[in-house]
Amino acid sequence: MATADLWTVERECRAQGLRRICGADEAGAGPLAGDVYAAAVILPYGCLLEGLNDSKQVSPKKRDRLFDEIREKAVAWAVTSVGAAVIDEINILNARLLAMERAIQALDPAPDFALIDGNRDAGITCPHRTLVKGDSRSANIAAASILAKVTRDRIMKGYDAQYPQYGFARHKGYPTKAHLQALETYGVLPIHRRSYAPVREALMPHLDLCFDAHDQH
Repeated sequence: MATADLWTVERECRAQGLRRICGADEAGAGPLAGDVYAAAVILPYGCLLEGLNDSKQVSPKKRDRLFDEIREKAVAWAVTSVGAAVIDEINILNARLLAMERAIQALDPAPDFALIDGNRDAGITCPHRTLVKGDSRSANIAAASILAKVTRDRIMKGYDAQYPQYGFARHKGYPTKAHLQALETYGVLPIHRRSYAPVREALMPHLDLCFDAHDQH
């Protein structure tokens, strides 16, 4: 069950007169393919959700259950994403913050204050506080992490049906050995992030041959 510790930060905010406090988190900064997703959530203060924690610490089955419970019980929630082309243009750090800003702005009612997972906050316009490892310290951030991850995982499973040879249902776009082999064998897809080194290398398969030829002269 969600512990009192997950409400410590929100309790501090409420002591300052803040009431509608949201948590924001993202999923998918590391993968080579797909959007980066972000969620923002305002839970009723003190709401207990069994098993609520950082999404990476929760089993897929429990994440699916929490996904439904969070959406049912939240005062407000929103999930947004930023695509591969924008990630390539502005870099993943800025893209994850843009996704969180969009999620916060989509909340209705709007929050008085936002708790942002991590230690960066460029572009966040709502009054806020960053929180390192916030998904294990704040109930609202933990809830946001669940919504973002479950949404992204489901989207990647959809891509698996569209591109079955890449195995997205298994690795969700992360740079596993199987994914890297698929990149080498089948090439780069529109959903791949071209600014990421393994994808760049897959776009230039002749590069090593050119270097080898040059070294022999």
